[in-house]
Amino acid sequence: MRLRLDLAYDGRDFHGWAMQPDLRTVQGVLEEALATVLRTATPVTCAGRTDTGVHARGQVVHLDLSEEALAGAAGRDGADPTGGLVGRLNGLLDDDVHVRAATRVPDSFDARFGALWRRYAYRIADRSAEVDPLVRGHVVTWPRHLDDAGCQEAASGLVGEHDFAAYCKRREGASTVRRLLDLDWARQPDGLVEVGVRADAFCHHMVRSLMGALVAVGEGRRPPSWPSEVLLAGTRDPGVLVMPAHGLTLEEVAYPPDDELAARSARTRVVRT
Repeated sequence: MRLRLDLAYDGRDFHGWAMQPDLRTVQGVLEEALATVLRTATPVTCAGRTDTGVHARGQVVHLDLSEEALAGAAGRDGADPTGGLVGRLNGLLDDDVHVRAATRVPDSFDARFGALWRRYAYRIADRSAEVDPLVRGHVVTWPRHLDDAGCQEAASGLVGEHDFAAYCKRREGASTVRRLLDLDWARQPDGLVEVGVRADAFCHHMVRSLMGALVAVGEGRRPPSWPSEVLLAGTRDPGVLVMPAHGLTLEEVAYPPDDELAARSARTRVVRT
């Protein structure tokens, strides 16, 4: 059977999502807990691999296990075996990672390839009155005020399906074509800047590089047209700062109805050009 796990984590003390030798990663601690509870190695597949220092409130993974293993993990009073599994996992995991739910899903569910879109948020405090040491772990403190109107104008020019090679760290054989559904620069009532970013998929460093281009506009160092010009040039521009990781949080991942999961996974696996 296949299970979906929804989880959240504070990325500060993790070396990213993906397993790495001798380093603490989210995948590593989750699979270690699963191996203890299920008494067998159980690999997981995630919706999106987050970088070192990036947080998640809505990460999704899937894993395969037997009915017997799930029943055994739930314990003797396991009337709700998935709830029992969640409880035992959270009892083993440290406080900076938490399994929020476990759900039975069809075999066609794929946390990575079945996703319709992922939504991130990037948070910035650019005014002294809004700087709060209690949230410094997931809000970037910026020393100069940023122009909201200019940043939103610049963001609007990046939405759509493009080759985002200029904003990505290239990987061998991987496409950098992505459909950016939303890029919204918004000043919150408390004064923080919260940038909502939603796309069908992201490539390495894409969100943090987009933020760097917008910040250059917000400071007045570049015109609002510049981020689009960088995009069309198709190559990395030294003027684009890769913003700090701790301001970025994976907020949500969306999936189609069960009867469309297989078709969605098949479409996603096709390399775009």
